[in-house]
Amino acid sequence: MREHRYEIEMPHSAARLWALFQDYDRWTDYAPMVKRVDVLWPGDEHHNGRLRRVIYKMPFGREGAALELVQDVEPERGYTFTMISREPGNDQTGRVGLEPIGPNRTRFRFEERYHLTKAPYRWFEGPIYKFINRQNEASMRRASAWLTAHPEYRADLVDA
Repeated sequence: MREHRYEIEMPHSAARLWALFQDYDRWTDYAPMVKRVDVLWPGDEHHNGRLRRVIYKMPFGREGAALELVQDVEPERGYTFTMISREPGNDQTGRVGLEPIGPNRTRFRFEERYHLTKAPYRWFEGPIYKFINRQNEASMRRASAWLTAHPEYRADLVDA
């Protein structure tokens, strides 16, 4: 079992970051590996129980898909997720957290646990997830930069 944790301070309100992260049509604007996100089941009014399929780019022009169940939603604060694998024992779990630390300042936290059990993937688990983790971290920095470059996006959620 491996675990990855990442934390960054962003110059945006938690509410505005939350709005961007829930706007799946925008994911491709800041996460270049994501091709699209399909909501398969919306979940409740806070998105608890939401089931989404993330289609992402892979090397050599291939694409992959991750089926993600969103749970434990606290609006504008975070949620947990489970990436459901075809193979028992390969599910990945994680948490996204937003902590307001001042006006238009938020600490973003990301954690993910994974364990590949099937050969040949388990032999390359370290390099595979090192690559994925770098991409995830870059995407979160890009999300912050995207909000900075688009002050009109959900300007109603900027702290006064």
